[in-house]
Amino acid sequence: MTTLGSTDASRWVAGWRALTAADPLAGAEVLGEPSVYWERPLAGEAVAGWGEAGVARAENASRAQEVLRRLSAPDAVRWLEAPPAGMPGPWFGGMRFSEEGGDEAWAPFGFGRWTLPELMVWREGRGLAVAAFAPEAPGAEDAVRARLERVATFFPSRAREPRGSTRALRLSSPRRDFEARVERALEAIHAECFHKVVLARAVEVEADEDFDRVDILARLREQNPRCATFFFRAPEGSAFLGATPETLCRLEASRLETEALAGSASPPCSGALETSDKDRREHMAVVHYILRALKPLAEHVEADGEPGVFALKNVVHLRTGIRAGLREGIGVAELMAALHPTPAVGGTPRENALAFIANHEALDRGWYAGPVGWVGSGRAHLMVALRSAWVKGARARLFVGAGIVAGSSAESEWRETEMKGLAMLRALGGGHV
Repeated sequence: MTTLGSTDASRWVAGWRALTAADPLAGAEVLGEPSVYWERPLAGEAVAGWGEAGVARAENASRAQEVLRRLSAPDAVRWLEAPPAGMPGPWFGGMRFSEEGGDEAWAPFGFGRWTLPELMVWREGRGLAVAAFAPEAPGAEDAVRARLERVATFFPSRAREPRGSTRALRLSSPRRDFEARVERALEAIHAECFHKVVLARAVEVEADEDFDRVDILARLREQNPRCATFFFRAPEGSAFLGATPETLCRLEASRLETEALAGSASPPCSGALETSDKDRREHMAVVHYILRALKPLAEHVEADGEPGVFALKNVVHLRTGIRAGLREGIGVAELMAALHPTPAVGGTPRENALAFIANHEALDRGWYAGPVGWVGSGRAHLMVALRSAWVKGARARLFVGAGIVAGSSAESEWRETEMKGLAMLRALGGGHV
């Protein structure tokens, strides 16, 4: 494995070939748990990676921008043949919501960490493809070719289906503490300290035996087809995984797609969501923020005329799609710095809301609500890590949040976070909790 610092000039050798198989996650049958996983079922995009041919780390937000510029450069990987045009990545990872926090559970992930797998399998049209990566060194080309040949002979042909049965889960998340924080936030809003703040809480989960994290991924992608399912394993064995609906930025050359996703209700109340003054104000704060943030970076920006309803299994959101043509020299590093965190996970005005979160939330979010996804040459797709959990052994920590604006109530915000946590609890095997 080669570690890439923010100014390191290391290069990697890569090769690829078609693979007669149906499901990247099925590779766990013979290769074990992947080190990274990414899937968007409705888009036909799925990737599993094993091992670490390279790791890029960042100690803070400034370093993260440097690393993202390096990983999106056209010369980071040398291909033995023409590179596959539609391949996601090949770097996968994410970064913290903020530099605040010191929970030891998040220490192995660092502020930012991106992995180049030794072996990567992804969906390519109706089939799969496999790529192998190795640090540039004598013998690297032969090692890449040999690895590709071996994988092609034993990769399973069947899809990986969920297998685990439901299990008893012990949950802990003090309601009184969260509702007290919501009340403090409402007092600050009344005092005009800010207009909106997003408060998160954690749900501690314990099971009687270790979680099968591959099975969790199989459930997440099956139960949440409109979301991006993600998985990142840290060196000491913990993992961060989830199924998130919110795109921070999808970049293809100079073309950007992003969205505002804010304002929530349970599915039976989707009609009322569109006419809710409280939810529309919360939503439009995100839209206006994104449009302002993109203006200096883009030649042109356009947004949907009216928000639509984005329906998930347990919750519906207001959604406004936003598209832009970027100025020359603007890439994923500049987009990440300008957009993250949006008011959908922080608040507005941003600095005031973030200060309130740091002083009152009493939670190290770690990578929750941070940017996660993949980066490649001139391309990237970063999602906001919502509906997610830290998992190690028989323990998990779920993260959920709610936007607080004038008109919010502590009780309704608690119910909203309960609703948002259902998808992850079911994926953990909790049945119809």
